[in-house]
Amino acid sequence: MASTLPSSPIFEAIARHDPRSPAIIHSTSDRTFCYGSLLHDVAAAKDNLTALARGKSLVGERIAFLAENGYDYVVTFLSILSHDAIALPLAPTHPNSELRYILENSGALFFLATEKFREKAQDVVKEGLDHVPNLEILSKIETGAVSAENVKFSSTRVEKGGFMLYTSGTTNRPKGVVLSIPTITAQARSLIQAWRYTPSDLLLHVLPLHHIHGTINALFTPLLAGSAVEFAYPFNADTVWKRLASPFLQSSSPSKRPITFLTVVPTIYNRLLTSHPNLDQDMQVATRTAITPQYMRLNISGSAALPTPTKSAWTELSGGNVLLERYGMTEVGMALSCGLAYEDRVDGSVGWPLPSVEARLVDTETGEVIQPGQEIDQKGEPRAGEIQLRGPTIFTEYFRNPKATAEEFVAADDGQGKWFKTGDVAIRQVVPGAGKSGQSWAQGPMYFIRGRQSVDIIKTGGEKVSALEIERELLSLPEVAEAAVVGIANEQWGQKVAAVIVLTPKGLTAGKGGKPWSVMDMRRALKDKLANYKIPQELKVVETIPKNAMGKINKKTLVKDVFEKEKPVTNGVSNGVTNGVHHTPSTNGLTNGA
Repeated sequence: MASTLPSSPIFEAIARHDPRSPAIIHSTSDRTFCYGSLLHDVAAAKDNLTALARGKSLVGERIAFLAENGYDYVVTFLSILSHDAIALPLAPTHPNSELRYILENSGALFFLATEKFREKAQDVVKEGLDHVPNLEILSKIETGAVSAENVKFSSTRVEKGGFMLYTSGTTNRPKGVVLSIPTITAQARSLIQAWRYTPSDLLLHVLPLHHIHGTINALFTPLLAGSAVEFAYPFNADTVWKRLASPFLQSSSPSKRPITFLTVVPTIYNRLLTSHPNLDQDMQVATRTAITPQYMRLNISGSAALPTPTKSAWTELSGGNVLLERYGMTEVGMALSCGLAYEDRVDGSVGWPLPSVEARLVDTETGEVIQPGQEIDQKGEPRAGEIQLRGPTIFTEYFRNPKATAEEFVAADDGQGKWFKTGDVAIRQVVPGAGKSGQSWAQGPMYFIRGRQSVDIIKTGGEKVSALEIERELLSLPEVAEAAVVGIANEQWGQKVAAVIVLTPKGLTAGKGGKPWSVMDMRRALKDKLANYKIPQELKVVETIPKNAMGKINKKTLVKDVFEKEKPVTNGVSNGVTNGVHHTPSTNGLTNGA
């Protein structure tokens, strides 16, 4: 009996790809699923959902699912889209209370879980839910198909389904971001044009799949382009190095192909760089070869700011491969990116608006749009403004939250659609030598992120300070392993610039008399790098700075846990301060941002 799929771009693309070409690979087992298998199994999973629905239409319904990173996730995700329903992936690492909130808030009709997460799923729904979705445990997909000749396409259009992710909720409860099928298709097509995914690409996937980065950039887009995706999650530095090295080691299986495409977060590049010297000599040689431009076509860093030392160290280790930085968020997918040419990968810049994305800067004080050619103020300084975006890649709404949706969009004066207010502040400037590589979208002044309007733009003594700029300079110092710069309330200055850092082994003994690096050591080190008002007035040393799965720091929580919870001040000096440095233990209880 023939199965049918709707005439959606993603399914039509999968059907066009060579059915024998690998689509999904499980790295540890080397088990490979070709595009023919994928199309066949998505159609079969669609039929299974039809049976579960018992005659009820699934159009526009939210279907939550809990699945391990791999083929079962992919098939489940696409089968939900095939019903014009909204796919809602859940994170296995999240506490049950958070999953209950998402299930309740979304009003999910079904809660699907693979056998691996049967117990967790049952625990989630057994208590504390006003709205209890139908829980269904999915059987392991054991495909024997190598083609999808029995799959037909209908004239049905998918218009009400899509993809929903929940924001981190740093100030309020998390909000559901609705990304329609046309929206995620537009995002993928924009990236294919900019980053040139092809069927010859093999992408190593080590990211979680409840974030836009892991799902759209590293899964949906390569499938639309016909690339192969190899899952090696959760990330482990030794595992990744071994996989990268395998095609270049005589003792390895000759069937392993070189990885051509890697898109991860800065912390992963840091861990790879830190662990590389511990590899044996043969592995070091093989891994250096694997990440050269000859084999690794593209290496991308995103989801958090990339420290310049990390970028430089990767270039040196890889024999000239330069990390490409980009900018995006849940609501907009990817919005800005540096170009493919190395001269277009400028330190500290996230490049230009991607194809089909419109971007503008709006002065945060006056509300005036900063027009091209008006990027410099009367003092000769770059004008900072909020990034605002519009176009087919921008989300439609926060789920059942019209008030929040209305607050984040602003009307346009040209009748061409509303602008989304990102809350991120940037400057825009021309960089000599950049923007001349021939990529039509990568031209003109480049964007440089200054930080979140709420937490990364610090107003001290009438001056606006970028926390990200200071973090870059701190991370360039050999004493600093990690850094987060924040503003803390101060009666005299409005806000005071403060830094939270993790010291390197060198930093632990770099102070006077072999003591840990101090606030005065920091100020001396930054004296020739930053204006005096930008140099942090307070320094707190911690064992770790908590981050979420995508390497981001919740700075509001960090301020509360590191600065506002310290002991009372006596004679102007906090208890526990030595040489101007407050040593704070690891705060494992911090709530991480998205």
